Amino acid sequence: MPLSRADGSVPSRAEKGKARAVLNRLRRRYVSIGTALDYESPFQLLVVTVLSAQTTDENVNKVAPVLFEAYPGVSDLADADPEEVEKIVYSTGFFRQKTKSIIKLAQGIEEMFDGEVPMDLDELVKLPGVGRKTASVLLAEAWDVPAIAVDTHVRRVTRRLGLTDQIDPVKIERDLMALYPKGEWSGLSMRIIQFGRDVCDAKRPLCGQCELFDLCEFPDRFAFAHKTPPR
Repeated sequence: MPLSRADGSVPSRAEKGKARAVLNRLRRRYVSIGTALDYESPFQLLVVTVLSAQTTDENVNKVAPVLFEAYPGVSDLADADPEEVEKIVYSTGFFRQKTKSIIKLAQGIEEMFDGEVPMDLDELVKLPGVGRKTASVLLAEAWDVPAIAVDTHVRRVTRRLGLTDQIDPVKIERDLMALYPKGEWSGLSMRIIQFGRDVCDAKRPLCGQCELFDLCEFPDRFAFAHKTPPR
């Protein structure tokens, strides 16, 4: 039975055809896609994802090896001295809050799941600081489990393309799941996120260079198409 959208409707064949065309073009642009964050385990990916908030992936990748050398396992970080962790993650910004978050995350994995990161979305979101977006990224990236992560880029791009008219991330996730076969969920979010960074910027979209222009429903796309891109 076809999955329904957040409003209960089922996408038409034409709507699914447009969604497929979007993904096909994104696949041509991004043949292979994945997080730019360095990690060696699902636990490490969760931690670096928390650290990546409001900083660059490159910055996190400089800090991560030092952090995981000092605290290689879940139990090590769960028992860590916050002041020592703060010294390591200082350069990522908001270091006190991030330190609290990753220590609580490790403690949650220890207490709720015996030190093993669960491979289930409903279980993952029980962990401190882990929402549906982070859980979906982990499932798709670490285990290739079908999941769709909705962040600000995914919300902006999919709304401009007319793939959804929802604002709530959970409802957008539902709409996209209805449009795409389950086997295509894993790589979808990362491609849209990267496209949002590279082309479909929030304030200065490069509409004149966009390979999705003819599929787009963004009202201002023609105006932006004639603007000279910033150097």
